[in-house]
Amino acid sequence: MTPTGSPEPSPLLSGSTCGHADHLLHRRRFLTGMAAAGAVSVSSWAGLFSVPAFAEQARKRAKRCILLWLCGAPSQFETWDPKPGRISGGPFGAIPTRLPGVQFGELMPRVASIADQLAVVRSMKTNQSEHLQGIDLLNRGAAPRPPFIRPTLGSVLAQQLGHLDSPIPNFVLLDPCPHGNEFREFKAGNWAGWLGAQYGPVRVGGEYRIEDVARQADLTADDHESRNALRRFLNRKFESERRSAAAASQNAVFERVKGLMSCAHLFDLERLPAKDRERYGPGTFAQHTLLARNLVENGAPFVMVANGMTWDSHVFHNEIYQMLVPELDRVIFHLINDLRERGLLNDTLVVMMGEFGRTPWMNQARGRDHYPNAWSLALAGCGIKRGVVVGETDPDGVDVVGQAFNERNLFATLFTALGIDPYAEYDLPNLPTFHRVEDRAEPIRAVLA
Repeated sequence: MTPTGSPEPSPLLSGSTCGHADHLLHRRRFLTGMAAAGAVSVSSWAGLFSVPAFAEQARKRAKRCILLWLCGAPSQFETWDPKPGRISGGPFGAIPTRLPGVQFGELMPRVASIADQLAVVRSMKTNQSEHLQGIDLLNRGAAPRPPFIRPTLGSVLAQQLGHLDSPIPNFVLLDPCPHGNEFREFKAGNWAGWLGAQYGPVRVGGEYRIEDVARQADLTADDHESRNALRRFLNRKFESERRSAAAASQNAVFERVKGLMSCAHLFDLERLPAKDRERYGPGTFAQHTLLARNLVENGAPFVMVANGMTWDSHVFHNEIYQMLVPELDRVIFHLINDLRERGLLNDTLVVMMGEFGRTPWMNQARGRDHYPNAWSLALAGCGIKRGVVVGETDPDGVDVVGQAFNERNLFATLFTALGIDPYAEYDLPNLPTFHRVEDRAEPIRAVLA
């Protein structure tokens, strides 16, 4: 897809590729699947996804991304960048990992045992210290440029890695507060920006299933399809006559409903083995991460797992982290191992971060406040070098030592790891120039495979 959402020439039809061998579908297998399916329109991706051979090949070879969004900003001191023995380190110690000389916080023993599967960046430095601005910055990869609204990472990856007619949503947001918390970014905001509503998220939360997607019992399948056909005709006529991009986006969103009806079972955790639910743990964040694993295993290109504002520890920081970090430790450990055992890790990029870090000092309420000056995140999987720790902070974690990385470097890294051109220009007629990553910011090359 181009940055505007218009179709690119398909490698299935033109022989071109996106630049990565994993995106190829063998021409002979494609034609075999088409022949077996009978009369299926080549122009209909919905038809193609109904071909078992095509759907299975697409599921196996596609690239995916899971973003574990630790909303509220987790502390680097109890996780990826401990400072044992320093006043900034707090009461928790550090433990060795599978990487010689590298330590993680003592509350993360499981993750320490798989450190050789991760890439940790300890030298993030950004310039927004409030939640709303920080969430916006780290989800969009650039500072605001009003009145233009840049698409979020999930929307860009939905466009670049997904197909609009795939039955499974291209951008899934798993959120314990599906109607949004106090921060506007997690309400019904404009996630997709200029890409259009078709690249916005399907938002699921609360119950671990999608409600109200079954066809009414007194409505036959033929009648249901006839109604949909009439709606499509009228909507496209309206869109064509008025040449409305907004109408086109709205029509694309309507097309999602049929897909959701066919894949709603993938969102039902009760269909997964009870032992898996027990391994991940009972919390909503844990269960949503297991659901994310199930969704990418079945073809979802991008799943964001948000956990509310629990990491925002302005009071009783140590007591809160004794509960939060062990859950995160367990969740990351099982997610990475499950993806690896299923043969999915090489094609699935896992990003673990919040909007900034926490202060090296405690406030009067025994909490850590917001701190964007020196913080950490972790990556794993697709396009990422395994078993590396990049960057460092000074002995008390007050500042980055040497080269620091910001949101632009991070987005260049994520796009590069997934085989997407980070510097492509958006085709926005009569608007200023925008790129996926501005100023040709360099990726964090030390973490790229």
